[in-house]
Order: sequence, then C-alpha cells, then structure tokens
Amino acid sequence: MTMTQRSWSVPASSTATSHGAIAPGLSAVLTADFVDSAVVSAIPGEGWSLLRRHLLLAMATSLAALSALMHLAELRIDPWRASNLPFCAAAVLALVLRFGIPRTGWRHAAPLARFSEYAALFMVISLMGATASYPVSGLTHGYADAKLHRIDLALGFDWIAWYNCVSAHPALQVLGTVVYRSIYVTPALLLGVAAWTGRHDRAYHFLATFWLAAVITLCLFSLMPAVGPFSYLWHGPITYMPESELWQPGLIPALRAHTVHVVDLGQLRGLVSAPSFHTAAAVLYIVAAWRVPSLRWPLLTLNVSMLLSTPVEGTHYLSDMILGAIVAGTALVLVGFYRNWLTETGRA
Repeated sequence: MTMTQRSWSVPASSTATSHGAIAPGLSAVLTADFVDSAVVSAIPGEGWSLLRRHLLLAMATSLAALSALMHLAELRIDPWRASNLPFCAAAVLALVLRFGIPRTGWRHAAPLARFSEYAALFMVISLMGATASYPVSGLTHGYADAKLHRIDLALGFDWIAWYNCVSAHPALQVLGTVVYRSIYVTPALLLGVAAWTGRHDRAYHFLATFWLAAVITLCLFSLMPAVGPFSYLWHGPITYMPESELWQPGLIPALRAHTVHVVDLGQLRGLVSAPSFHTAAAVLYIVAAWRVPSLRWPLLTLNVSMLLSTPVEGTHYLSDMILGAIVAGTALVLVGFYRNWLTETGRA
C-alpha cells in the first residue's frame, strides 16, 4: 500500500495526549469505533489524500457547472444581503480553525482543524446542491406529479391518509418537525468522531458519497420536476402546514418565467420533490453510522424517524423516497468502486 503524507502535521505525541485529556473511557470507545483488525497495521487516514484531492476537484467542477446553470436561468447571488453574511462568517471561521489553530500547539488543535475542514466541505456541498435546485427548476418543463402519484397508488400508499394522521396528532407534528430538521445532526456527529480519531478516509468517503448523491438527485430532478403531494393532492382547508410548506407551486413557475433573479442563500427553499434527498441522506447516514458502534443505534433510530417524517414534513410521494434510496445506493456503489480502484492500483 502506498503511504502518503498527512494533510495535517501532527506531533507524534498529540494523539495520545488528546485522547487522554478528555475521558479514558470516551477515548477508548472512539478509538474502538474506527480501528479494526483489517486496518490495525495502518495509520488511519493514510493513503486517502488522492480521494481528498479528487473530491475537491469534483466540487470545483460542480461550482463551475452551478455558475453556468445560474447564468442560463438568469439568476445570481447577492453576497451583501444580510441573510448571506452568516455564511461568509462561517467560512472565515473555518479557515481560521483549519489553518490558524494548528499553529498554536494546542493539544486538541489537530482534531479541531480536521473537523473544520470536514464541516466546511459538507456545508459547501449542501449550499451548492440547494442553490442548484433553483436554476434546475427554472430550466425544466411540465410536472411529473401524476406519474409519481400513480406509482404510489400501485404501491398501495395513501398520502392523504398519512397526512390526516399527522394532522390529527400534535405530538406527531412536533416529533416529525424535530427529526426532519435533524438532517445536519448526524453528519456533525460522524465527522466529529472521524476528526477525533484521525480517520480521514472515513470522512472523505462519507463526503464523496454525499456529494455524488446530491449530483445524481439534481440530474434526476431535472427529468421529473414536481410540486409534491401536498400541492397536487390536497385541496381542502390546511389543517397542518408541514415543515417544507408550499413553495414549489409558486416558486417553480416564477423561476421558469425568469421573474426571480436573486437567490438568497439565507432563505433557500426545498424545491426538489423527486428524488427525495432527505431519504438519500438518511440512507447514507445509516450506512456510515453502522461502522461506529457507539453511535450506531442512536443514529439508526434518529434517521429511521426522519424517514417516517419525510412523506408529510417533506411533502414527498413514496415513489420519491424509493428513488432517493436508489440514489443513495448508487452513490455508495460508485464511491465503493472508486475506493477499490485506488486499492487495486496501489494508490491507497
């Protein structure tokens, strides 16, 4: 196996020092989560600088594609809008933590620097994906709701009954909203553990699958734009407004008519119905969490709950969710093939 330089310079004693500084039990659990017999002879994270480099190149290509889509859809981003400034502040903070903290010699500097890079990459992928849904929506035609609904009927799924059940139980509404919003909790925990244990390979593998799932989702969405079951099926008084609300039927036609010209990063709305990216993310999270024994069952419970909340809170057809699961599986398989290629060619 070809060994490469670490992305961060870590003193020889830093791992032992930082692990012993918090709680020996916690340190042992975190280390056990990521070290198994297959990799015990290797330094976690070594050999994955190529994956990191390819991921950064892929993200740069995605940014160029997003710029082209924004131009075609006559859209732009105003960086000086007040709601966009927190993202600028977060970027500055990430740069300080990534490049400044390691110079201080603080014993926890290396894991914090690693986490800042992982979190920044995840945030950029998420923002690019959400932003890209606007020009993609503006460049589409027609709606696929009728076809998606017919598939649901063939599967025996009654979205109206699901919505009525949630609408009649306030506890389900609160729980559904909480777990639906938890989409950023799992990656924070997974990337945090990867940073603490120095498992760059696990972190970049997860980020690569997340990026690829976002790209596949947007490509498929361009072929099957939809307003979702809430807008398409519900015609009575609104007894409960889901978390995703009713943005598609008003915003997508405006984007197609080019009456919207500015995308506000601080006010991004979910426009993708099919495939369901919440479903794709949940599947990716469950697969990644399964390798972390201390987080496996809590994150499995959380993400299964998020899946159950998705039809109503995300206003998704069951067919949307099935497509989302397929997207996640495809991303996992393709990144797995890439990982095997690295190994077989002696690059990892």
